[in-house]
Amino acid sequence: MALPREPRQKMINIMYLVLTAILALNVSAEILEAFKTVDTSLKNSTSSITKSNDVLYKSLTDKLTEPQSAEKAKIWQPKALMAQELSSKMSGYIDDLKQQLKQGAGLKEDGSFKEDNLDASTRLFETKAKGAELEQKLMEYKEAMLNIDSSIRTQFANNFPVTVEVPKGQEGKVRSFTSTYFHMTPTVAALTMLSKFQNNVKNAENQVVTHCHNQIGQVILHMDQAGILVGQSSNYLMPGQELTVTAGVGAYSSAASPRISINGNGVAVNEGQGTYKTTVNGSGEHSINVSVTFKDENGKDVTKNETIKYVVGVPGGAAVMLDKMNVFYIGVDNPITISSGSGWDKTNVSISGGTMSGSGSNRIITVGSPGTASITVTADGKSSKFDFRVKMIPDPVFKVASGKPRMPSVEFKNQQFCRAELEKFDFDTRFSVVSATVYFSGANFPNVTPTSLNGNSLTPLAPFLSRCGPGSVVTFDNIKVTGPGGARTIEGRSFALY
Repeated sequence: MALPREPRQKMINIMYLVLTAILALNVSAEILEAFKTVDTSLKNSTSSITKSNDVLYKSLTDKLTEPQSAEKAKIWQPKALMAQELSSKMSGYIDDLKQQLKQGAGLKEDGSFKEDNLDASTRLFETKAKGAELEQKLMEYKEAMLNIDSSIRTQFANNFPVTVEVPKGQEGKVRSFTSTYFHMTPTVAALTMLSKFQNNVKNAENQVVTHCHNQIGQVILHMDQAGILVGQSSNYLMPGQELTVTAGVGAYSSAASPRISINGNGVAVNEGQGTYKTTVNGSGEHSINVSVTFKDENGKDVTKNETIKYVVGVPGGAAVMLDKMNVFYIGVDNPITISSGSGWDKTNVSISGGTMSGSGSNRIITVGSPGTASITVTADGKSSKFDFRVKMIPDPVFKVASGKPRMPSVEFKNQQFCRAELEKFDFDTRFSVVSATVYFSGANFPNVTPTSLNGNSLTPLAPFLSRCGPGSVVTFDNIKVTGPGGARTIEGRSFALY
């Protein structure tokens, strides 16, 4: 369409285009920071896998000189090097795409660029067709790796870490590879996606090289320095997708006998690795804790911990992130942050299963019964629904003084109050002791002596406390407390005095 000749109309048209560009660039700082965090996590994971691969390559080289393994090593060491070469070329190609992407986003000499630029990825991957080229190269890489040996194809054909499959969109339709990952995507998000593919390539290299090594025999080494290796199927997922976390011991030896816990759950260990799967929900950044306990070369137990992070995204740019916990708790104010992906004049937020107060990005949610609360964000006519679990606040722990099950009798007798204390809970909320049944036994109490307690004051128990001494046992049972969510009965506690 030709520009109008009248200067005033030309200026109006130009101002409209500028305003449209500014609105398109309105990407929240929280989302950008989340992608940067995930990108760093991916690079750290890739570095850990690289160290594991270096151990395998060194062992393969050593086995060429060992009489008992040299014959098999001559067959499998070159195959492992083929995997190394293919993976190095693929990773180098992705590095080049990253550099082109940064340049398209205004890369400066100090290394900075426009992280929220929405056009650079579209120009590079759609207009210049680098998205289709990347998709083709990833498929060719997978096929080349599987063709290294028939046993590799048999082992990994159905679960190869590198895939170009894309998840279904909100409408249930599957978009193209390029459109899904790179259309109008902020530069920092596109870089994170490229890091994801590099991580997948490094993981594929590790699995194939490990397979080659296993055809020869065990890695022989001293674990004077050992660390844990943690990998995940993806760092960016959509609600309802499955996240797979794999954890193990670097420089693995069968004598290490690793015990692996992921997100607080013990997992079965096979060949030094354990796998944990979960279906993700609740948009925004999440984390999973991994703990691995193994024996070092001296037979001593060593425990190492690592936290992996991932981001759950949503179609349309809307996001709801909980500021404290990953669930809503009954009886307290639950702060959340909402990103609509659009202006608030075009956004409507509603909730079922609870009530909401506040406006704009920052809201407060209150809930009344366990189950599920759903928040729906409608922006520019598109609705995104976010489901969150609703739970009771955990039971507090009954305590007197330090709360330790064994304490000096003098310390216990000098206490005037008891309490019900929440442990490791982010909300600033408290419970009050309503009543309890108290039993005195042991030294100075020939028979078990029961009495009642009302409130958190121990003063009514003074006649009994005065008789307590080393060897006495004081048990609080049927403890009733009140706090957020109403009254409840909590677990009893016994205190042995010395």
